[in-house]
Amino acid sequence: MNRSRLSYIYAGTAILFWATIPTAFKICLGEMPIIHMLSIASFVSALALLGIIVLEKKTSLLRSSTPSDLLKSSVLGLMNPFIYYLILLRAYQLLPAQVAQPLNMIWPIILVFLSVPILKQKIEARSYAALFISFLGVYVISSQGNLLSHNRADTGGVLLATGSSVFWALYFILNLRDKRDEAVKLFLNFLCASIYLTITMAISGNWPESISLKGWLSVVYIGLFEMGITFFFWLKALQLAPSTARVSNLVYLAPFLSLIFVSLVLHEPLYLTTPAGLLLIVAGILIQNKG
Repeated sequence: MNRSRLSYIYAGTAILFWATIPTAFKICLGEMPIIHMLSIASFVSALALLGIIVLEKKTSLLRSSTPSDLLKSSVLGLMNPFIYYLILLRAYQLLPAQVAQPLNMIWPIILVFLSVPILKQKIEARSYAALFISFLGVYVISSQGNLLSHNRADTGGVLLATGSSVFWALYFILNLRDKRDEAVKLFLNFLCASIYLTITMAISGNWPESISLKGWLSVVYIGLFEMGITFFFWLKALQLAPSTARVSNLVYLAPFLSLIFVSLVLHEPLYLTTPAGLLLIVAGILIQNKG
């Protein structure tokens, strides 16, 4: 099998897994509190990433981590997955999955505006147009089927879902400036986050008492396929791709595919405004990325 075809197989597998995550989030949130869910998922992700490091024979990179590297990971791990997912999962509690997931997608636009004070980059005119189009998409999605109705999505949930994109964009910029191997960085991030979450539960005394089989299956699935194994597939896809840009753009299929899983598994009635707003958000991102 040639490299190009193998690249698309890896990319398609990663996108398929990512498309199921909003459904898995809602199922898991119905079985356990956020802090328990995130703690277990973070630990599973760390184990999966450690497996990738071993498989890729990068343990020497892990062993050579300096105190400065560990300090970076402690900060990045606090931002993501600790703070980022606490905010995002709360949004999923308050909103339908088909609303929460696409609202979080505006982070590439937020990234551009955060790059001004942090990376000293200039904002081009198309960035303002992209921001307007994407936020128009947020408005359309949050209308939940009726653009003129006051019975809109939970305001707090909308703010949390869109606000989480700020933390992800900030994490993206800081992570971009960290030149360590991606798998090693992510493993240490999730390891640090697991420590933070364990301390949080110890201080609050909020330990999980009993978790159903459904809860265990869903949280382990999230830990493996939200960032762990799926990260490995996506990285392989980019490494094998004849055109990284062409493969990278395939990721925008994930939110549209996720609507199918949300409808079939969660039985959420699909609002016509959801794909319409999602198209606007993706259009804004593509306008921003043009050139």
